[in-house]
Amino acid sequence: MIRRVGPFALSPRPGDTFESLLPAVVSQQLHAKAAAAIHARIVAVLGGEVTPARFQRASNAMLRCAGLSAAKREALRDLAGKCADGTVAPRRELETLGDAEIVARLTQVRGVGVWTAQMFLIFRLGRPDVLPSGDFAIRKAFGLLYRKNGRLPPPSAVERHGRAWAPYRSVASWYLWRSLDVPAAD
Repeated sequence: MIRRVGPFALSPRPGDTFESLLPAVVSQQLHAKAAAAIHARIVAVLGGEVTPARFQRASNAMLRCAGLSAAKREALRDLAGKCADGTVAPRRELETLGDAEIVARLTQVRGVGVWTAQMFLIFRLGRPDVLPSGDFAIRKAFGLLYRKNGRLPPPSAVERHGRAWAPYRSVASWYLWRSLDVPAAD
């Protein structure tokens, strides 16, 4: 699978905590193109400066016109408030914390679950040892790679097997995700 997928190519994306989590919340349960359009409109509403303070000052009407549902407005207002009060720390501070502490802090925010926190760890902070065992695509790729019948394994099976990949479970996750994008081996 590694030969089929090719060289590992994942580098952390820049951005502070609020700026990084805003598109993650926006994109929940939406098609990627719709989420990108809504995110672009929010950035425009915020005048190009995506900060908790700017978001808190934006009116509900402006955010609704940008395409945010009431539930997502509430979740993002909660995120902005928790970023402002320090519950969710700036990226610089989060980088000094362990993975479990970061997940615990981020999941205090309405609309941010363990999966979103794990994606933040992998794609924003570049943490090397995160295995989102509940992720559907991870489970699907794992089933295709390790199960003769290709059936979807439970997260516990992925976690058990994934212990062997430590301390590079993020790399293994990346390969599992990418394996679904390349043609299967003959």
